[in-house]
Amino acid sequence: MSLILHPMKEIRVIIAGEHRAFVTDLLDRVKATGYTIIGNISGKGHHGVREAHFMFSEQESLEIIMTVVPEEKVEPILAGLRPLFERHSGFMLVADVVVSRQEYFGKKGPKA
Repeated sequence: MSLILHPMKEIRVIIAGEHRAFVTDLLDRVKATGYTIIGNISGKGHHGVREAHFMFSEQESLEIIMTVVPEEKVEPILAGLRPLFERHSGFMLVADVVVSRQEYFGKKGPKA
């Protein structure tokens, strides 16, 4: 029995923790089947170095929110994130990925 891989899209959103609910609410509205949040991250970018540490709350640290979705959900997610990125710093990556269990990501597999 060989493993069958299915094409999907991975979206990673890097934002200040205070915007977590905006992104997760959007993912829920477009019916992404799940997401992973990695908090308290460090990095260097357009606005300089951001150190990973809790100042007064985790809302002030950077977070990565990752999801894997079928291609047809990418455009609604991008459209929903546009207002956030017009007003706040952060960025997003969209990559081609393959998954072995497409039913976990909102696609129905072939019927047995």
